[in-house]
This record gives sequence, C-alpha cells and structure tokens, in this order.
Amino acid sequence: MDWWQALLVGLVEGLTEYLPVSSTGHILLTQRLIGVPYETADQQTAANAFAICVQAGAILAVLGLYRQRVASIVQGFRGEDPDGKRLGINVVLAFLPAAVLGTLFDDKIEEHLFGLVPIVWAWFIGGVGILLVSRFKGQGRGGRSLLELGARGALIIGFAQCIAMWPGTSRSLMTIVGGLLVGLEIAAAVEFSFLLGLVTLGAATAYKAVQHSDVMLAEYGPLSLLLGFVASWVAAVLSVKWMVFWLKSRGLAVFGWYRVVLAGVVYLTVLR
Repeated sequence: MDWWQALLVGLVEGLTEYLPVSSTGHILLTQRLIGVPYETADQQTAANAFAICVQAGAILAVLGLYRQRVASIVQGFRGEDPDGKRLGINVVLAFLPAAVLGTLFDDKIEEHLFGLVPIVWAWFIGGVGILLVSRFKGQGRGGRSLLELGARGALIIGFAQCIAMWPGTSRSLMTIVGGLLVGLEIAAAVEFSFLLGLVTLGAATAYKAVQHSDVMLAEYGPLSLLLGFVASWVAAVLSVKWMVFWLKSRGLAVFGWYRVVLAGVVYLTVLR
C-alpha cells in the first residue's frame, strides 16, 4: 500500500465510521477502486485488518469530542457519579452481545462476507430500513434522554449492533435505530451509539492488531499505518460534528437515500 492509498483509506474511514452508511463497506470499495493489493493471502489479511485497525483514529476523535461524558462514566465506576455509573453499565451491557458473537464468528464473517456483493445488498436493505424508520419515527424527537435508558433497552441496542457484523450494514445505523426503537430521542440515540462505539471499535481494533500487526507492518510499513490513523482522526472529528448538526434538524432520511443510490451505482458500474 502506497502512502497516498493509506491516507485515502484513513480519510474514508474517519468520514464514514460514525455515519449510518458503513465504514467497512466504504473502505473495501475504496481499496478495490484504488488498487490496494488483494491477491495473496497475506495481502488479503493485511487489507482487512487495516480496514479495522485504522478505526483507532476515529476512536480518538470521539474520545476528545465526548471527553466530559467519558469522564463522567469513569467517575461513575469510581463511585463518584451515579449517573455516569448507570450510563457506563448500560454501555457495557450493550457491548456484551457483540463481544460474544464477534469472537465466535469473526473468521467466518471475514471469509464469507468481506466482498462487494454482500456489502451492496447490505447498503440497499439498510437504506430502505432507514427510510422506513424515518417515515414512522419522524425526526426522533420527543423521546427519552440518555440517562433514562434502562438495562433492557441497552441490551436491545447491543443485539441490534450485532446485525452490523454483516459488512455494509453499519454499526452506527443499527445502534441509532436500536436506540430509537427503545424510545430514545435522536440526539440520545446518536450519543449512545458514539459511546458504545468507543468500546466496540476499541475491542475490534485491539483484537485485529494483536492478531495481524506483523502482517500489516510487513505489507504496508509503519508510515502507512500512521498516515491512516491521523487521516481517520481528523476526518472523524469533522464528520461527527457535521452529523450531530445535521440530525438536529434533518433526521436520518438522507442517509437512507444515499445508501440506496450508492448500492445501485456500485452494482451497475463495478459488479456488472
């Protein structure tokens, strides 16, 4: 992977990680379009692992933007903030389903679903799902606040997140929709999605780094990893700020239309 390819993949990751459009799908499409080597077993392993590990930049972006909420959770677990402790427990509960199922099925998912055909289908179905939710849930206003979320609702969001193990579905999409379905207002659903992403993405990144860091370094070198990380961090800061601003007044529908159109374009121009 050349330096400019790593930079571009990092930018795509940061821009799409927290949007309900699937960062993994966009990265795999980008890697194919810009010619990232994907022929040998080591090249495939390195490319797939890079698509996950570059998330570290996006994780850092949310840690910075939501540092007060994260600090509240930390203080809660130290017995200093009851609201922070309740929120932290809910984040852990929501993470557990993906932790179990992801460990069990990670290799099978990577073997069978890391391809453009399943991703295009996931983009299309997810897009239609967003449009349906937007129609029947409106803008997601008038629901419960983040601190009103209970353990049952957190678990439901956690199981919804597991659906996003299918690349192209979008972890952000499933957790935001899950939040809306358990009665959260849109702002609360988005914030919980961000906080849950810190744990889920952090665990996935660490898992892949431990498994495949030697292959990534051999194939790409440290400079590519560093460039991807920095680009992901900067792009994620901008993307998260824009998304929060957009959803306050516009809702999710635009992402549904984007996914449906993208699925059609990729099918007609790349897959046919």
